[in-house]
Amino acid sequence: MAHELRVFSAKDYENPSLTAAAVAGGVDIVELDVRLGVETADLAADAEAISVFVNDDVSRPVVEKLAEHGVKCIALRCAGFNNVDLEATADHDITVVRVPAYSPNAVAEHTLALILSLNRRIHRAYSRVRDGNFSLEGLVGFDLAGKTAGVIGTGKIGMIVARLLWHLRCDVLAYDPYQDDHLVSLGVQYTSIDRLLEESQIVSLNCPLTEETHHLINDDSIARMRDGVMLVNTGRGALIDTAAVVEGLKSGHIGSLALDVYEEEANLFFEDRSAEIIDDDVFARLLTFPNVLITAHQAFLTDEALASIAETTVGNVIAVLDGGECPNEVKVNA
Repeated sequence: MAHELRVFSAKDYENPSLTAAAVAGGVDIVELDVRLGVETADLAADAEAISVFVNDDVSRPVVEKLAEHGVKCIALRCAGFNNVDLEATADHDITVVRVPAYSPNAVAEHTLALILSLNRRIHRAYSRVRDGNFSLEGLVGFDLAGKTAGVIGTGKIGMIVARLLWHLRCDVLAYDPYQDDHLVSLGVQYTSIDRLLEESQIVSLNCPLTEETHHLINDDSIARMRDGVMLVNTGRGALIDTAAVVEGLKSGHIGSLALDVYEEEANLFFEDRSAEIIDDDVFARLLTFPNVLITAHQAFLTDEALASIAETTVGNVIAVLDGGECPNEVKVNA
């Protein structure tokens, strides 16, 4: 009998990849276009495995309901797992698996796209031209060549970001507990977080969210940055204290900001809210700045990444339900 996988927060753009992976793996999938939460956990009734995304609620009350329904495996279609209560899943003998790497190129390339678009004001120029406004006032950018770019986190994604910036002839500084030998051979300098913040004209956040990196960018770290710094976050929303960044933008100390993630995005992203009033005052304030560019957590969104996510997710589920070991299992002390 084929395994069944209930997929929460399923989107139309995922369907082709999920279907292909399910067919190849001999798995039956049921796609649900609702987020997992206390109110929707009953949709997992009689399912051995479910799949969730970054903004699904996998807190203890939800885990307890999933356990009552017989769920044995929770498969994350992402790398991060900060939305999962791992102690609760361990208490109920539910295995949690994830997709540790799908397409680091996708996220790295989106990071570069944000840097280039923000610097050259592409988002503003696009709107102007469509309105018949061909003025160039306020669209002046700067050459990336010769600028100092700081990359915080040089794992699979950050390493590519650093290489791309190096190829654009930036002087690249990096901060990470583990140095990448290839980056060092190129001339990327690993340094302290303080020096990186003090000297970089562009700062890219590509590190995971941990207790140590939560609100890594705050009032104190912003004060150490250069005047007019460009700050880019394609990592995790809570790496940034958004209220502090708003103050930095208001003062002009932060010259420009690009975000693909937001610390309160669970109430906003991945849904069409164009007919609603956005009641998040901090986010609404961000939207008023002409030097802020925001995308709605789409850095991963390429055909290649979606295929990789689906294949890994299905493979993880098969490994767990067949009783084998899964290298992508997330442990309590992960």
